[in-house]
Amino acid sequence: MRISQLEGRHVALWGWGREGRAAYYALRKRLPAQALTILCTSEESDDARKLRDPLLSFDTSVTAERLASFDVVVKSPGISPYGEMARIAAERGTIFIGGTGLWFGERGENARTLCVTGTKGKSTTSALLAHMLRAAGRRTALAGNIGLPLLELLDADADEWVIELSSYQTRDVAESGVRPSLALATNIYPEHLDWHGSQQQYVDDKLSLFTQARPAMAALNAGDRVLSQLVLPDSRVRWFNFGGGWHQRGDFIYRGEIKVLDTRALPLPGMHNRGNLCGVLLTLEMLGFDAMGLAHHAESFQPLPNRLQILGTHEGITWVNDSISTTPHASLAALDVFAGRKVALLVGGHDRGLDWTEFGEAMRTRAPHAIITMGANGPRIHELLAPIERQSGFKLLAASDLPEATALAKKALADEGVVLLSPGAPSFGAYKDYVVRGKHFAELGGFDPDRIVAISGLGIA
Repeated sequence: MRISQLEGRHVALWGWGREGRAAYYALRKRLPAQALTILCTSEESDDARKLRDPLLSFDTSVTAERLASFDVVVKSPGISPYGEMARIAAERGTIFIGGTGLWFGERGENARTLCVTGTKGKSTTSALLAHMLRAAGRRTALAGNIGLPLLELLDADADEWVIELSSYQTRDVAESGVRPSLALATNIYPEHLDWHGSQQQYVDDKLSLFTQARPAMAALNAGDRVLSQLVLPDSRVRWFNFGGGWHQRGDFIYRGEIKVLDTRALPLPGMHNRGNLCGVLLTLEMLGFDAMGLAHHAESFQPLPNRLQILGTHEGITWVNDSISTTPHASLAALDVFAGRKVALLVGGHDRGLDWTEFGEAMRTRAPHAIITMGANGPRIHELLAPIERQSGFKLLAASDLPEATALAKKALADEGVVLLSPGAPSFGAYKDYVVRGKHFAELGGFDPDRIVAISGLGIA
């Protein structure tokens, strides 16, 4: 859908976060005479009223009937279309679209769009791809779920558009009717079940970037059990993380039988991140670049905050901020990075009903020195781990919140080891988002919380 198609229709913006504000400015620039309604909280409406826009109205009471009164609702990504109110309104004819879908409708056909998704590693993979393209001399945009709404760059130009997509946004691309130039997927694990309603719906929404958007090219992880089953007759498909292509053996990246890069000095903690580098190199190759010649530029990549971020060491204890970890699989991957170290792992947060059984089974042989549970799902994780603790011998402690958890972790380590925040759960309830949680963790560790949050490379360069 193009923005011009909204002219004269009854349109609402649902949500007034950064995505909502980006949608407002994009619509107002294209449609200066269009009446708009913002559906938001009272606090958000107070902020939006400062715009002094006479064509802007507000509603802080969102119901199915109210949603159904609009022709089109431009919703923020965090609002699920599967909730009862949205579902009822959609059945009555209301069209729901996100800012990502509007951008693709407006700009996608005339841009080289490189979409990156996956349950884990998509932000680092997106930023790394943009970094490598810039090293190749290309004017590259880095935007999307990584922290910069596409609509904020609606009138900007770039040679390449690297777009990180969450599972909240992939179907927007599919429903835009615009085929991406290339789509890359890192992996698929259960995630965001509260938003999608079921694991199958999550997988379907995630894969819609490939199965329905039909990218011209697709770069897929052959080592992922879900992705490895994909058949995409409308796309040119290439695979990474298998012996015949880009893959990792020990500490080295190979292209087939050619040893290309020693990964030991790379600022990419974890085997999963180095495996995703193979996806980036494959993508560069598919785009026609000399991937082997560009590979060494990974050495100058600047890691992203809140993703296995080593904050520093105080009094013998190293503090690692992996606040973006929102699944048990992510917590396991974080533990693998620090295998052989004395680790106190902090897990728990908002309870979305994810199954922690596989994590518990892994703790029989891969347990850290201590596990501290916290948050809404902390008691459930603690109950699962209690019998395993008796068999495996790690320390299992319970905390009510993050400050108590960090204090217990320090005590358990006795001034030597790693405090690892990799909660495997969202921050909702206790914190606004994972960034605020990560900043609080940094502060608790004695670090400046404002120095850890910047993502290098956002925008166009």
